[in-house]
Amino acid sequence: MNQINQINQTDQLHQLSGCSERNPLVTIGAPIRSLMTTATSPTNDPKQYPALRNLQFSPIKEGEEQYMVLWDPTGLSKEKLVLPLNYFFIIQHFDGEHSLAEIGALYLKRFGEFLVPTKIDQLVSDLNEKLFLEGQRAEDARRMAREAYRQSPLRRASFAGRGYEADGAKLKKQIDGFFTSKEGPDFKPSEHAGKKIKGLVAPTYDLKQAGPIYAWAYKELQDAEQPDLFVIIGTASAGLDYVFAVTDKDFETPLGVVFADQPILSQLKAKLPTFFEDDLCHQAEQAVEFQLPFLQDIVGSKKPFTIVPILSAFSAASLGDPTVRQSVDKFLTGLREVLTQSGRAYCVIAAGELAHLGMRYGDKAPPTDFSFHRCMQFDLEMLKPVEERQTEEFANYIRKEQDQRRISGFSPIYSLLRLIEAESGQVLRYDRGITDQFNSTVTYASMAFF
Repeated sequence: MNQINQINQTDQLHQLSGCSERNPLVTIGAPIRSLMTTATSPTNDPKQYPALRNLQFSPIKEGEEQYMVLWDPTGLSKEKLVLPLNYFFIIQHFDGEHSLAEIGALYLKRFGEFLVPTKIDQLVSDLNEKLFLEGQRAEDARRMAREAYRQSPLRRASFAGRGYEADGAKLKKQIDGFFTSKEGPDFKPSEHAGKKIKGLVAPTYDLKQAGPIYAWAYKELQDAEQPDLFVIIGTASAGLDYVFAVTDKDFETPLGVVFADQPILSQLKAKLPTFFEDDLCHQAEQAVEFQLPFLQDIVGSKKPFTIVPILSAFSAASLGDPTVRQSVDKFLTGLREVLTQSGRAYCVIAAGELAHLGMRYGDKAPPTDFSFHRCMQFDLEMLKPVEERQTEEFANYIRKEQDQRRISGFSPIYSLLRLIEAESGQVLRYDRGITDQFNSTVTYASMAFF
């Protein structure tokens, strides 16, 4: 068997950090999650029944050979590994239920050769050393990461220099460029100028590529009657334990510090303390961070503002589970009560992407032009009930198609619709990003509500 190769971080393999990954509701990277995240049974020896942590993967090609790149979306491990396909077959069965002997038998049946025990033992040892396996090392690392995050005075900018410019002056110029690019909205007045803005939908994709689509959303905010409170709900791409994760940290960016709204957050924590348990997820999730430079540039240049930073992770299908539905309802009802009692105007920003197509996301083949255009039609059809503020119709649409397109932004968009009272909604722009050499595709849109 070929040896495992370690690779360096790349821009397209976004490194996240530190949060729990035991929520089965998040389905992006579904093949890894569904096959690889079963917790080790306490009656099984983890050395003989290894359980892989929540790892995401992407296929890569070198010459005529295909490999899989694996990385930890929580960032607890900083490693990335390139695996030949026979190794990838092995670790797909690291679920805490298959013994090494059983995996060896499956390997023999699949490849027609014996799996040398010393090599698989070394593989288990290497993966454990890199924090890719469940066990005591991973638990200790989680605990230390959580303590360090909670002791930090603020949430540092994790993606500056990667997702966007790290220098404040260059970042300001970069944002202006998003507006004036041929794909951007320019600075012409919006047809909604002067109206009270209630909500925005914006991507979470790399600003370097999707910046003009962000700009279409924030152009509406620029021309609107602006509140000074922004509730930002972003997709927790690595999953959550409690469907929502709130943090009370201030956020740092190259343009300065964005202050969390402590009065709102204190009331919310008193009412719903459980939903602050997953706060570590914010440490290196990009969804909230990518919205902040736009808010600082557009609102912060005129007046002070505060944010309520939230991550979410539940699917349309999971709302059929009474436990999940009750948890979602409890949080959104409690949050809306706190916001209403404050008497302040606020804008909800849903930060999330739409469809995920291709081998990186579990499809057997790369998307074609036909499959992308078909997906685009479905995306825009799916967003019709969002424009019309029909919350459950939006969820039903995704349920009816069994989430075949893997809509990762469902939970923040659903939450936005539950939190705002708007008279109109509009899709402003729609686009896609290519995430690997196999043409794997992510779609996203910008929307505004008044």
